Amino acid sequence: MPDDSPATRGPRTQPDPFDPASVAIVVVTYNRSHLLTTLLTSICAMEPKPGRIVVIDNASDDDTTDVVESYRERLAAAGTELVYRRLDTNTGGSGGFSAGMETAYGLGAEWIWLMDDDVEVIPDALALLGRWTPRFRSIQGRRYDYDGSPFYWQYRIAPRMGIPIPFAPSKFDASGYKPMNSGCFEGMFVHRSIVQRIGLPDPRFFIYWDDQVYGWLASRITRSVAVEDFILRRTRDIKMVNLGVRNLRASSDAYRYYIMRNRGYIKQYYRAYGAYSPLLFAAGTAATFCKELIRLVAVERRSIAGAKNLWRGLRDAREVAADTTWRPMPPLPVE
Repeated sequence: MPDDSPATRGPRTQPDPFDPASVAIVVVTYNRSHLLTTLLTSICAMEPKPGRIVVIDNASDDDTTDVVESYRERLAAAGTELVYRRLDTNTGGSGGFSAGMETAYGLGAEWIWLMDDDVEVIPDALALLGRWTPRFRSIQGRRYDYDGSPFYWQYRIAPRMGIPIPFAPSKFDASGYKPMNSGCFEGMFVHRSIVQRIGLPDPRFFIYWDDQVYGWLASRITRSVAVEDFILRRTRDIKMVNLGVRNLRASSDAYRYYIMRNRGYIKQYYRAYGAYSPLLFAAGTAATFCKELIRLVAVERRSIAGAKNLWRGLRDAREVAADTTWRPMPPLPVE
């Protein structure tokens, strides 16, 4: 059963008051310095501000380093430490968030707030998130889309199928939150005690499904929630089509491959945690494949022949799932 207590470490019965200085924002970036500039500028305008910003650069070959360094003194003057870590190779979003969380955890951050470089923060976002911290340890705020409209994120998954539930209610009741069993690294706000128990995000995913699995793991040990407060705004426009019941956004050949390949990793996690149902998981994989075919044709206006990357990913997923040496990410040492 999930641990609903406000803290998972130590003997105290009441949570410590929320301290914005205990927060480390983790940003993963790759060759998008213009977007990173917008994000860092918005962080400078926050009130209150976080104690640290950890920027993980996935081996960019543009002017990302110069952009980051241009903010160091400005942030320091406001009391925020800037930690810049440039990786030797592009490890994908999964590797970047794993490295970022490892860095933030090692620096002693009490709360870790994850985001990509294509968003900006709402000025009072930390105050909004902070009001939930006495009660919850895994929190997901809302996001405005590029056009200013509320973005609907699928906060519930069908656990044994391993896919989002597209019709989960979007409205909040008077409580202001909804239980979730998923996660999104575009805004996930997680306490270090949860990170310690389930370990780092799995870099083997490279991209896609990594945050859903991490959120699912968190929901197994704590009461994870999606809250009504808007904390981020997307700054990059993405092509999409409205299908009536939901919107589908444009993707890429790389995403199509990893969407299917990483089903093998989800299967491994489900086996490891006793949640694997062969029939239901196969149904979830088939539904994912069909959804990506619809996306390919309806959003990207491409021939169904473009599905070769889906098939390639599905083939490699079988190889991943057959690996008997595979193990989940280990817990972290208590510091």
